[in-house]
Amino acid sequence: MNGRRAIGTVLIVALSGFLMGFDGSLITGAFVFVKEKFDLSILSQGWANASLVFTATIAIFVAGPLADRVGRRTVLRAAAIVFFFSAIVAAAAHSMLALIAGRMLSGFGVGAVLVAGPMYIAEISPPALRGRMVTLNQLFIVLGIALAFISNYLIIHLENFHFAWLASLRLADWNWRWMLGIGAGPALVYLFALLFVPESPRWLAMHGRLDAARRILTRLHGAAFAERELTELRDSLAHETGPREATLRDLWVPELRGVLLIGIVVGIFQQITGISSVLAYATVIFEHAGAGADASFMQTVYVGLVNLVFTVLAFLLIDKVGRRPLMLFGMAGMAASLALAAHGFGSGADASNPVLVLTGLLGFVASFATSIGPVMWVLFSEIFPNRVRALAISCVGLVNSVVCFLVQLLFPWQMERFGGATTFAIYGVCALVGLLLLAKVLPETRGRSLEELEQSLVRHG
Repeated sequence: MNGRRAIGTVLIVALSGFLMGFDGSLITGAFVFVKEKFDLSILSQGWANASLVFTATIAIFVAGPLADRVGRRTVLRAAAIVFFFSAIVAAAAHSMLALIAGRMLSGFGVGAVLVAGPMYIAEISPPALRGRMVTLNQLFIVLGIALAFISNYLIIHLENFHFAWLASLRLADWNWRWMLGIGAGPALVYLFALLFVPESPRWLAMHGRLDAARRILTRLHGAAFAERELTELRDSLAHETGPREATLRDLWVPELRGVLLIGIVVGIFQQITGISSVLAYATVIFEHAGAGADASFMQTVYVGLVNLVFTVLAFLLIDKVGRRPLMLFGMAGMAASLALAAHGFGSGADASNPVLVLTGLLGFVASFATSIGPVMWVLFSEIFPNRVRALAISCVGLVNSVVCFLVQLLFPWQMERFGGATTFAIYGVCALVGLLLLAKVLPETRGRSLEELEQSLVRHG
């Protein structure tokens, strides 16, 4: 995959991850001001964050079958439009209901790109680079998260500069509106960039458009690669019986239950360990641990930067070290770091050690970013057979998103009811259980074609 066209195509599609990370994380800083403006209760605080995940859950379930029907590229284009309008609606909100509507609209875009982006990248990448290419999507997600945190930090500090043009922006009064509304810009850029992206050649081939698939693969990778891929794909499809469009019943056949179980386990433990709570409530968490208002925004930036740096490390290692070693090492690091964070919170606000909390959470984010964060989507794009891949990713992604929704919704209540020490100790126990389960069921998929993986992981009668 050395051609500029192929690399450019992957980079453009991976921008969907940036858009998702940026738009979804702007609320982290805005939340500090929103909860005061609308006088949110504990439950409302959870809903303000989790509403996006609620609609993302619905979108994840729909996006796979929709991507099979209309194409991966079409779904990505629709998501870019949704992101643009959701940012405008949220920024212009004059009630909590309107703000939630904007957040929920954004969730549809998040769910769509979570499924269609990694799927497209996996389907055009050669086996030797597929892990790295799919991880690139996660890298762009965390880049978007980091820049969202930096954007929030800059907006609250630009208020201190006395320039006429800054005064006209009313940053002091509209800080949270600017934090949320700035997401419309990247959405427009991405929509334009998608004009230069072809449809997935595997999707074209699965719909009988072999000549179009051959042209795209040849343009991206050369004629020899194109013919080899199309031959393997035809052989794979020849094993399939029944209708071309997969149904839920197709997923629950005995030969697929093993890979479905792997997907569900990975999907649950990626979120039940609390990563979405840390990213969505980082500023509030650091304030709770005793950091001042300005320090909490700066520490949130640290979280974003650590997330970015260690995702780059995963990007460099995933096709060299493999999926399984990264996953197991990272889960062990997550468990240890969460234990440190729990210890840092102590028995109450007065007993908290902000430095230990920050160190523990940065270690947790670093361990997540080198393991189950990016590796999950690589595995999802690899372990399922061609004909059911879109539907299977939607189903395990649905499980992942439901857990994410519950974790985000309940986090303010957990912190209020149990405190930081118990909340993060629970997350640590979940990470330890996840480590033990994944050590038992997780396969290694590095360096093998999608069709080879199907032959080894799925029984064919």
